[in-house]
Parts: sequence; structure tokens; C-alpha cells
Amino acid sequence: MYIKFDRVDDKLIATLIGELDHHSSQEVRNKIDNNLDNEDVKKLILNFSGVTFMDSSGIGVVIGRYKKLQSKGGTVCVTDVTNRVKKVFELSGIYKIINEFDTVDKAISSI
Repeated sequence: MYIKFDRVDDKLIATLIGELDHHSSQEVRNKIDNNLDNEDVKKLILNFSGVTFMDSSGIGVVIGRYKKLQSKGGTVCVTDVTNRVKKVFELSGIYKIINEFDTVDKAISSI
């Protein structure tokens, strides 16, 4: 999995490309956490536009970043979620705690 990081104001945008599964989840966790710590931001936008497959490990990645930032008074949201990934999110109930936006731009202006 490839992750592209961008920063807009006080927000870190992580664009995920590839499969987010048990093989890649630990690396994704580490890269996002390192960037969160180095950039000292409390708002994370996870762009799922390039995610071709996700299993329950991906849910763990999102919830883990949510807990990490919530403890600092921050927030996490997801954007550009494909139908395949959206189904996994819906089944997990993650939308009860994480907001979804259609685009990164909408997320930037909303969080």
C-alpha cells in the first residue's frame, strides 16, 4: 500500500492507494502515526479513493487513529469511500463515530 501525505492548514490528509488488509495495516498505522506526531496536527482526513480492497484490519487502522486523536481533542474523517469499502464501514458501525465526506475539499471545509 502507498500513502501520500498532504497538509492543509491544521489538517493532515492521508491518501491511501492499494489494499488495506492484515498485510499492510501495521505499516499504514506506523506511517500515519509518524506523520501525525511529526506534523503535530489533530485533524486527520483519510482519503479512500485509491483503496481497492479493505478487510477488518482497515477498520482497526481507522478506529486506532480515531482513539489517538480523540485523546488529544482531535478528529478523524474519511472521504471518497468506494462502494466496496463503504459496505465494510457500514457493517462495522464505524459511521456512528467517524464522519464521511464525498470529497477531501468538503472535509477540509467541514472539520
